[in-house]
Amino acid sequence: LLVSVQVHGQGGVKFQNWAKTYGSSPELYFQPTSVEEIREILDMARQRDKRVKVVGGGHSPSDIACTDDFMIQMRKMNRVLKVDKEKQQVTVEGGIFLSDLNVELNKHGLALANLGAVSEVAAAGVIGTGTHNTGIKHGILPTQVVALTLLTASGEILECSESINADIFQAARLHLGCLGVVLTVTFQCVPQFHLHEVAFPSTLTEVLDHLEDHLKRSQYFRFLWFPHSENVSIIYQDPTNKPPSSSANWLWDYAVGYYLLEFLLWISTFVPSLVRWINRFFFWLLFSSRVENIAISYKIFNYECRFKQHVQDWAIPIEKTKEALLELKAALENNPKMVAHYPVEVRFARGDEIWLSPCFQRDSCYMNIIMYRPYGKNVPRLNYWLTYEGIMKKHGGRPHWAKAHSCTRKDFEKMYPAFPKFCSIREKLDPTGIFLNTYLEKVFY
Repeated sequence: LLVSVQVHGQGGVKFQNWAKTYGSSPELYFQPTSVEEIREILDMARQRDKRVKVVGGGHSPSDIACTDDFMIQMRKMNRVLKVDKEKQQVTVEGGIFLSDLNVELNKHGLALANLGAVSEVAAAGVIGTGTHNTGIKHGILPTQVVALTLLTASGEILECSESINADIFQAARLHLGCLGVVLTVTFQCVPQFHLHEVAFPSTLTEVLDHLEDHLKRSQYFRFLWFPHSENVSIIYQDPTNKPPSSSANWLWDYAVGYYLLEFLLWISTFVPSLVRWINRFFFWLLFSSRVENIAISYKIFNYECRFKQHVQDWAIPIEKTKEALLELKAALENNPKMVAHYPVEVRFARGDEIWLSPCFQRDSCYMNIIMYRPYGKNVPRLNYWLTYEGIMKKHGGRPHWAKAHSCTRKDFEKMYPAFPKFCSIREKLDPTGIFLNTYLEKVFY
């Protein structure tokens, strides 16, 4: 007996990503609550010759989730399906936000070993774009995925893991939203833990000359460089048994770190040479003394992204860290008109076997650059952007899939040994390209 589920799509919905840098107006917008409904939407799309985009938290600073055809928002499919205490694994629906998952896991005495800065993101989306954090013993977030189920364009459900559909699994752990609809994800967890975070000032020379020591000394080590200066803030995060405590000052961080920064950056759009002083001033104000925090792991991993911004984030082989960063510094010094907001955030990740992972088969350094948009105003950034991309490409870099970049298929074929394998799986699972959009056409055509 075939029961037809009547699905209703909403018209007139405007989709925008978090930073409001990209948006689209899908013809129909769906919020399905079941697999049957999603199948029905795919059928309707096929009949009307429309494409489909699945979206999670809409956080990606790029147009990877945009479409003018059908958009499926998975927020209502957000249940925890199974917690396996023996294996310390959890299976969830693809639409669950990590912010909810963190709280649920905590109730079971579990946690994810690594998390990105933002948790208002859906499980299926996090792995779709290869979200990462830092820690040379830790891979990007998709390396924590041990199984997933995929609803393909034809309506078939595929179970994927190391042992079943192994090839599709290595493709789907970083799927770019183009292989099908990720229905469920199984994460490998660890026992719940607290993190002790210590931030202290240093210099670029010191941190680059002793990179190995820092990587050994702290499990989740990152550093922030303040362009136009030698200033660096080093951040160590390590598991601890000490009780939660904080020396952070909310008023300073917010009133100053947010409102004053936004105002000064806005003024600097009229007087660009102010940026070098702003970077130094804020380092002195907020980062020049030692700060410590202890809290449950996810509260330390997550932090405020401040206000609207443009970002780029490429992964380069870890041994190129010093050379690339010094080149970026020199480029800014040799080009006084080029300004760079703080911070340049430098993080590290272990190599993996996921086909489209920026860390595929190599330990990597991620170098994240940022330009804020004070009060929504765009600051000229093209020069800085292209200079940075040039340095990253020269050192064998690969761009973070969720961020804006100017790469095309030719670039990806050079960067990713397994790119042809991914393409053949994509063509097999989605022969008519129902899951493509403008962003993905640049990747595959």
